[in-house]
Amino acid sequence: MSKLTDLPKRILIGRALRSDKLGETLLPKRLALPVFASDSLSSVAYAPGEVLLVLSIAGGAAYHYSPWIVVAVAVVMFTVVASYRQNVHAYPSGGGDYEVATTNLGARAGLTVASALMVDYVLTVAVSIASGIENLGSAVPFFVTHKVLGAVVMIIVLMLMNLRGVRESGTIFAIPTYAFVFGVFCMIAWGILRIATGHDMHAPTAHLTIHAESSGIGGFALVFLLLRAFSSGCAALTGVEAISNGVPAFRKPKSKNAATTLALIGLLAVTMLLGIIALAVNTKVRMAENPASDLLDHGRPVGSGFTQDPVIAQVAEAVFGHNSVAFIFLATATALVLFLAANTAYNGFPVLGSILAQDRYLPRQLHTRGDRLAFSNGIVLLAAFACILVVVYGADSTRLIQLYIVGVFVSFTLSQTGMVRHWNRLLRTETDQAKRRHMVRSRAINTFGAFLTGLVLVIVLLTKFTHGAWVAVLGMCVFYATMTAIRRHYTRVSDEIAAEDQPGDDYVRPSRVHSIVLVSKVHKPTLRALSYAKLVRSDTLEALSVNVDPDDTKALQAEWQRRGIDVPLKVLDSPYREITRPIIDYVKGLRRNSPRDVVAVYIPEYVVGHWYEHLLHNQSALRLKGRLLFTSGVMVTSVPYQLESSEVARLRARRRADWNAPGSIRRGPVGSQPRQPERPREH
Repeated sequence: MSKLTDLPKRILIGRALRSDKLGETLLPKRLALPVFASDSLSSVAYAPGEVLLVLSIAGGAAYHYSPWIVVAVAVVMFTVVASYRQNVHAYPSGGGDYEVATTNLGARAGLTVASALMVDYVLTVAVSIASGIENLGSAVPFFVTHKVLGAVVMIIVLMLMNLRGVRESGTIFAIPTYAFVFGVFCMIAWGILRIATGHDMHAPTAHLTIHAESSGIGGFALVFLLLRAFSSGCAALTGVEAISNGVPAFRKPKSKNAATTLALIGLLAVTMLLGIIALAVNTKVRMAENPASDLLDHGRPVGSGFTQDPVIAQVAEAVFGHNSVAFIFLATATALVLFLAANTAYNGFPVLGSILAQDRYLPRQLHTRGDRLAFSNGIVLLAAFACILVVVYGADSTRLIQLYIVGVFVSFTLSQTGMVRHWNRLLRTETDQAKRRHMVRSRAINTFGAFLTGLVLVIVLLTKFTHGAWVAVLGMCVFYATMTAIRRHYTRVSDEIAAEDQPGDDYVRPSRVHSIVLVSKVHKPTLRALSYAKLVRSDTLEALSVNVDPDDTKALQAEWQRRGIDVPLKVLDSPYREITRPIIDYVKGLRRNSPRDVVAVYIPEYVVGHWYEHLLHNQSALRLKGRLLFTSGVMVTSVPYQLESSEVARLRARRRADWNAPGSIRRGPVGSQPRQPERPREH
């Protein structure tokens, strides 16, 4: 089967890479920026819209608060970027927030951060893809009616691209990301120029009015509304933490390159966010959570046939003109970068999963690198979770984003708190004054970061919990409980199988070995099993059969005597025509009578060449092996007998073995195999 899948596998994900090629997959800054920044940069495509959607509850008059809300988001962004620059220098190993929290706050805090990040990574993929489909729908109507299908297909495509490896995906993602940044800055510059020269620009929804759900809102209700809009705008901060988790993917000097990339991300994201919201207010963009009923055209609802385009699409249409080349370019680049924003999670989730697997919080399979030296199992698992979420929520970014950013601000807060304790610990022993001044400055940055992100977390929970954030909290609890249970299982197994310093029962040779050969008829497989059992030279050897049909049993005994087989044949009665239970009871009886003895059971099995032939043979053997597996002190040995069809299959396999798919190679954990000289190519 593996040979049959080799060719399509190589076509989809490329040639397998040797373990010693890992260094060639590391990223320079020009590729690291699109790989790790696509999430943060693309969030400016939907964060302004989320701010306006919340403010629309109070009507269009509340839109004048939006620039101040975005300024507050920008302050948080700069604070988080400055704080995480300290993280990447102090903890460059790639553990990121999880490592910081675990080292400084304890295992429970680390596991809380890990749970929050796992949920956030899944939501990053779901939100980015859903938003990308909606932006693409502004130019391609097909995606308006087929959102879920388009989202699932894009998740799978991104999964395959990431299975090809980080460096290749970075090369692929660089063009759309830089095109998006270029397009947004061109839109902002051209829009400012048109405003300065006195041109009137109007968004497609500028002529509409908003039916306020709560008219005349003020006092505490207004404050709560502004806080809710602020928490929605904080979606622009997602993806910042990915840099601290992805430091090992950078070229040397890793920490310096990661910190530089982080600063660029913050500067670009804040500039674009401020520019888009300013143009949205100037062009009179109108948004509503329920546009069919809350957007009014000359006093009448626009109806269900109205399609509400994202803010960035409306601003681009106002600045560049409907269906202009520049508008289509920016709409396409926005959709692509939103799709590729999920790549941040595709890089962060597998790396974090690998670290957690190494710490025995997740299955060990997540620590294994695939053919392209990426953590393939983690990539596939992330895609599966994201597909489920997209289908459940109908690929609706507005519904999905309510679940968003809870996890990321949990990790922000705990990580920055951990960094404060990190600097406190170092300051207790550091005597160099220059280094102490640097540590004090870093501690001050992280302290302010912990305070501000903690405040935002409280705001997010208060304003979004009943709007869907409870699902994210529930997901974090499920991840936490699951990982705790996995760690408990691995610890229990490790303790149970650990070799003792002093000789115990496992070191003591069994008193005797009782060998049993299971017999149904006297044929070649039975004779082979008997011959093999004799070679083992056990203390006792007997053949065992179950009396299901008296005539067959008599025929078996007669044939046994006629051949003069020198192994005693024991027949077990089975009044209810069962085969498995009498054998199990007999073996357990031997164990009870002689607990220090070992029982070796030999089972003759047919080896067939076709899958459907397995349905016709070896069913009793499979049931027996499954039951005996849980019986202490019992060793089960299958003695194969190859039928003619298996020989045909062997020849087929041999012919396939002579042909290798391009790049076919055995793989294992990096560093586990010595480097071998490459063979010269045959011409």
